[in-house]
Amino acid sequence: MLHEVTLSMVPCTFGLVRENEFGQPIGDDLGDWTPPNGLPPHTNHVGRYVTLEPLQRTQHAIPLFHVFKQSDPQMWTYLPKGPFADGAELGQLIGALEQLPTTLPYVVIVDGDPLGFLTQMRIRPDEGVMEIGWVTYSTQMQQTRASTEAQYLLLRHAFAEGYRRVEWKCDSLNAASRAAAERLGFEFEGIFKKASHYKGQNRDTAWFAMTNDMWPEIEAGFEHWLDPANFDDSGVQRERLGH
Repeated sequence: MLHEVTLSMVPCTFGLVRENEFGQPIGDDLGDWTPPNGLPPHTNHVGRYVTLEPLQRTQHAIPLFHVFKQSDPQMWTYLPKGPFADGAELGQLIGALEQLPTTLPYVVIVDGDPLGFLTQMRIRPDEGVMEIGWVTYSTQMQQTRASTEAQYLLLRHAFAEGYRRVEWKCDSLNAASRAAAERLGFEFEGIFKKASHYKGQNRDTAWFAMTNDMWPEIEAGFEHWLDPANFDDSGVQRERLGH
């Protein structure tokens, strides 16, 4: 049964919701959705401006260390690890990410060069939920078409594999990450106080999420923004992704 329901403890009307046999509001029916069959395939993803490949310590640690060494050191402020003393130390992190059972790390290749990495992580196939995290971009990759397309490729991959929800989490003080999440189409869901700590400091975590019912409109926006026609001869965007 569907009824207009106002929950007394929440100052808003939820609209049409289902009720069980006791008259209690319950969640939407899942319809024909079934949980994904295990983790998504960990394969290459090729876009117009970037290629994502499975991140490997033996192949990528040294070149990534060198490109990170030339980047703005502020890139490490809100990341749990880094900066790194050498390629071997960065390799230890990459090796740890490779071994995590619910994490799929990707290196970002632009014009043949590795310029950063990011992961699909905390993947829960039974719930149809995953997170995009460990977004570690060199300075030359930040605020580029490549950085946006890397996110798009992983989001498209997640929803194509049947996931219902993709999360984005960051230190609540990380204004750049929060702005990036909203620009990409994630919705802000709140702040978890004292959710974690790193580098000897507290972390209140800001939560964002994107769901499969939001994805078709967001995907169309990505495709429009990434189209070469959206950029002039100098590479300046004609329309912002937020539009």
